[in-house]
Amino acid sequence: METKDIILQLRTQMGLSQDALAEKIYVTRQAVSRWENGETIPNVEALKLLSQVFDVSINTLLGSPRQLVCQCCGMPLEDATTSREPNGAFNEEYCKWCYAGGEFRYTSKEQLIDFCVEHLANENWPAEQVRAHMEAVVPNLKHWK
Repeated sequence: METKDIILQLRTQMGLSQDALAEKIYVTRQAVSRWENGETIPNVEALKLLSQVFDVSINTLLGSPRQLVCQCCGMPLEDATTSREPNGAFNEEYCKWCYAGGEFRYTSKEQLIDFCVEHLANENWPAEQVRAHMEAVVPNLKHWK
């Protein structure tokens, strides 16, 4: 889905007119109209405000052009699992389980891996495989480099 379609869909889902949305994010109705017609896309500041108004990530507003993964544990990120800063803004680097309220939950790779082995292992994915997977993935993530 393209940015123009996403903005239109989110705006109508919230029951907002173009004027009402424009007022919330400090732009003109014409700017909203141009975004929804695909003539232009919102600038970075407008994307931040749209993210707050619609409660979705900027990645979502842009049509999810890249698959985000938590840079602490490697879990794929969606809006519902993406962490937030203390001010409520999305932090698209981490999941809500690794980073919450401005603080990281895990202080070492080993602590994270042990937690994941304990909670992810099952009959289809034995603990040894979970550990091997996490030991291969985690050291390559930005948080642990």
